[in-house]
Amino acid sequence: MYRFLLTPRWWGINLFVVLAIPFCVFMGSWQLGRFEDRAQAHKEAEEKPVVSTEPAAPVGELLPVDKLTSGRVAEATGTYAEQFLVPARKLGDREGHYVLTLLRQSDGSPALPVVRGWLPGTADPDEAPAPPEGEVSLSGVLQAPEHSGSPGVYKSGGLPADQVGIISAASLVNLVPYGVENAWVTLTDGQPGNAGLAPVPPAATPGSGLDLKAFQNLGYTGEWFVFAGFVVFMWFRLLRRDAEVARDEALGIAPEGPPQPVAAEPPAGAGTAEDASEDAGAEGRQPAPAP
Repeated sequence: MYRFLLTPRWWGINLFVVLAIPFCVFMGSWQLGRFEDRAQAHKEAEEKPVVSTEPAAPVGELLPVDKLTSGRVAEATGTYAEQFLVPARKLGDREGHYVLTLLRQSDGSPALPVVRGWLPGTADPDEAPAPPEGEVSLSGVLQAPEHSGSPGVYKSGGLPADQVGIISAASLVNLVPYGVENAWVTLTDGQPGNAGLAPVPPAATPGSGLDLKAFQNLGYTGEWFVFAGFVVFMWFRLLRRDAEVARDEALGIAPEGPPQPVAAEPPAGAGTAEDASEDAGAEGRQPAPAP
């Protein structure tokens, strides 16, 4: 009854099933591994202090910023240059703004954005203290550049020329005639330039939480395992159908097909089309009436 499994059609079906199920299981396991990696990174980020306990290092050795260098204490030497205010930033429950000053580094590297501190109230450049003059050596907590999805950024636009809504090289490079590092540091208390300003606490390492991508990985995991189960279900369904057909043929039961149309019988006394044709011919052969 199962000889149909040796037909070319079933060879193709079986080959597809043998390849599809391991592939679905592999992809589901891979997506599950991605979710577990993100969950582990989130756990490590919660256990890791925001400020790294590793020794301070020159800022050039810690760039570009990643999950390992974010939160490290970076050292830099240079001269303070242009200053900008970053509005609508909270410190605790208080509204205020950051004071951001670019540091022109002595080694010729791109300027380093330095958040010197926080001031309460609306952003007013006349109230922000001027940075110290001359060369300074400072250290601060290295931070990744902000983007439009970062918490607290000002995305409404229409800011004055001396204000920026996002702390990143993309928002600063068009405001100054020199290059800017795609990172920033927040000064700790006691550093040159933060007198009269409240220190800005560093943010947690970006990309280390259970974000939407992590739950997408979990959803894809379920989808791949569902696909594998669907392949098995369809294989058994096709097998059962063909087995029933083979059993019926073995018992001599004709497969059910669409009903055949039945020709309508002519009414009693009515001739067929051939009879009508013969009658018409006979009428045509009748002799003409005598004059």
